[in-house]
Amino acid sequence: MLAAMPPTSPTPVNRDEAPLRAAVRKSVRERGDACPGALRLHAADDGRLARLRLPAGLLTPRQAEVVADAAERLGDGHLDLTSRGNVQLRGLGGSCGAELAERLYEAGLLPSETHERVRNIVASPLAGLDELPSADVQLWARELDGLLCASARAAALSGRFLFALDDGRGDVAALGADVTLLARRDGSAVVRTGANRSGLRVTPEDAPRAALLAAETFLTLAEASGSGAWRVRELPAEPGRRLEAAVRAGLTDAGIATESVAEATSRDPVGESPLPGPVMSPDGTVALSVHARLGRLSVTQWRLLATAANGPLRVTPWRGVIVPGVAPVAADGVLDRLRTAGLITGPGSRWHGVGACTGRPGCAKALADVRSDAAAAVSRGSGGLPVYWSGCARRCGHPQGRWVDVVATGEGRYDISVRGDARPITTTGPEPELELEPEPEPELELADAVAAARTTPLTR
Repeated sequence: MLAAMPPTSPTPVNRDEAPLRAAVRKSVRERGDACPGALRLHAADDGRLARLRLPAGLLTPRQAEVVADAAERLGDGHLDLTSRGNVQLRGLGGSCGAELAERLYEAGLLPSETHERVRNIVASPLAGLDELPSADVQLWARELDGLLCASARAAALSGRFLFALDDGRGDVAALGADVTLLARRDGSAVVRTGANRSGLRVTPEDAPRAALLAAETFLTLAEASGSGAWRVRELPAEPGRRLEAAVRAGLTDAGIATESVAEATSRDPVGESPLPGPVMSPDGTVALSVHARLGRLSVTQWRLLATAANGPLRVTPWRGVIVPGVAPVAADGVLDRLRTAGLITGPGSRWHGVGACTGRPGCAKALADVRSDAAAAVSRGSGGLPVYWSGCARRCGHPQGRWVDVVATGEGRYDISVRGDARPITTTGPEPELELEPEPEPELELADAVAAARTTPLTR
């Protein structure tokens, strides 16, 4: 029996601020950036891992097949979708690096060997595919990717540095990016750095170049500080305060006209990911929003998505895929096939909103097989806050916003809390263990504790 105390009075906390930022500022990072890529493979417990950067999450059908073939022939036959709209291959052999690189290069997925890890660009995945008027963030993404790869300076960016290109709906603007381009109703764009609500208005034609210059300005301040900062939020206090002014000066020097915007916000509620299901497109076709269970796809599932698309797939930062260009008469049948194949095709699925890191046995740092535990807990309820299962306190890949944080502390033991909650739920394991309270709460199985946390009312 596992015991738990329900969460009380959750208070939202921005992970990109406060404790993490303060902690990083107290130390100087001395080790290099070991973030994996397509050429720098990570040695995991289940084999080598490759992370393929996909600016704006775009993959042509041919590229999608190349990735599927690589996963099948060189890896474990699966693809992991990341929280940045990228794809990971796991279980790779120790000697397959050259062959993998050749396959990716021939498919146009490796345009620069020196910049392949810094091409972290997310974009609003439904831009142009629904009825919301939107900026062409896909064009921004292509231009920014080309500028990044052509900039010798940009090669020094960390593999963790993130660009977000938001068409104005506020989805990717809420992902805690280092540089954000936010489209505005008047046709202009605002470039923001880090968690700043303010920004600099520029023309849409100048937006990609402004984003690159903002990143290069960050590099200059980070190097001058000697902190080894990889992300904007890691800058020491003084250069962090000077960043926006330095970006404006750099844009002015580059001939880009700017105007300060006190609070650059989107026109719609922020942070909302595309729900799974059909989306009517302006051209009369249907785009299908499909999510992967725990962010993991078999090559069979992946190929079903690719063959259904009439145009490039769009991998989303919420571990989903947008399948564009489906004929309306065929949409229901395609969704049925994808659902039968084990994909999430509607918001009513018990798997919707449930995520997990790799956990055991793939990760040496994990304290539990979180994917198996998460799958076992899915049957006890659905809906409510997103929930993310982490194998250790690093919480790799966890979502932004409010979410239920399930962190392994040992085999069969988890701490559960609503993000920002002052008092976690503690689950233990196989022996009952209740926290001492004036009125003890009933004992809860792990799955029941997670379900209760997802539906806990938020109070102020």
